[in-house]
Amino acid sequence: MTTEDTMMNPAIESLMGHTGSKFSLVTLSARRAREINSYFNQLGDGLGNMVPPQVSSTARKPLSISFEEIAAGKIQLVAKTIEEVLAENEAAIAAEKQADLDAMQDSTTEQAAE
Repeated sequence: MTTEDTMMNPAIESLMGHTGSKFSLVTLSARRAREINSYFNQLGDGLGNMVPPQVSSTARKPLSISFEEIAAGKIQLVAKTIEEVLAENEAAIAAEKQADLDAMQDSTTEQAAE
C-alpha cells in the first residue's frame, strides 16, 4: 500500500479506522470541533463548562484538533440504539410541551393581573 503525501495530518484513512465510515468521521469531528470552538470562545467568561482539547497540538483550527483527538483515541463514536434515540426525542417533545404550557399559563396570569 502506498501512502500519498497529503496536507492533512493525521490522514483520513487512518482516522476511518476509529469511526468505521466517512459519515461517522465527519459527524464526530464536526461535533467535537464545535465543542472546542465553544471552549475557546468562553475562556474569557470564566464559565468552565466546556471540555478543553484533549491533546497537545500546534494546530490552530478546531477541526484539526478534533482529528488529532480522534487519532489519539481521546474521543470515540458512541452508537445509540433506536430506542435510546426515540426516548431522547420523546423527552425533548415533552419538555417543549411543558415549556409551552408554562408560557401560556404565565401569559394568562399576566392578563388576569391587568
